[in-house]
Amino acid sequence: MPLNVTFEKLPEATAVLTLSGRVTSGGPVLQADSQIRAAIANGVTRLVIDLTGVDFVDSSGLGMLVYTYGMLTERKGALRLCGVGPRLRSLLKTTKTDTFLAIDANREESLAALAKA
Repeated sequence: MPLNVTFEKLPEATAVLTLSGRVTSGGPVLQADSQIRAAIANGVTRLVIDLTGVDFVDSSGLGMLVYTYGMLTERKGALRLCGVGPRLRSLLKTTKTDTFLAIDANREESLAALAKA
């Protein structure tokens, strides 16, 4: 299943990036990464990445998440992941990236956490 990327800009320098499909090296990761970089360049400092529809993430996809976290942290921003399935959750745990990537059950929880930050 190809990657589908939807970007939604919200008030207060916040955005939601919704991914569905496979986040793999090459075109899919580049597509998502370019939208993330453009959003950050345009002032987004609080980002939710909704992974509810993602069925697979490879090392390139994981790298994109970590790099996004770094870009936002550098700008005193925040990144929240939501809708993380069991397979991706296992990958995050194995790589210990779950220790710094904030994970919420759903978009509403992520946005509420960003509002408090």
